[in-house]
Amino acid sequence: MQLQTNLQLDRVFQALSDSTRRSILRNLVKGERSVSDIAKPFDLTFAAVSKHLKVLEAADLIDRRKLGSFQMIRLNPKNLKTADQWLRFYEQFWSVRMDALKTLLEEKE
Repeated sequence: MQLQTNLQLDRVFQALSDSTRRSILRNLVKGERSVSDIAKPFDLTFAAVSKHLKVLEAADLIDRRKLGSFQMIRLNPKNLKTADQWLRFYEQFWSVRMDALKTLLEEKE
């Protein structure tokens, strides 16, 4: 189970490592979109957008369904929550350091 969770988390962070994919996710917050609607704001080929969608789908960050001849894409935020939980664990380490830095800077004033 842990290995599967780690692999899924790796896929999520890989998907989020690209600014185009992050933009696609941000646009999907507004609701379900067709692949052609998703592609419109980008200066990319349809094939390139499709590759980005496949990465997002492999990370289970989007769901795809057919509506007639259209492929409809919607956000699946479940795995974003998993990534957020992973990051929150490490927040304690940088929060302590930021608090210490703040204290040090206040002492220098």
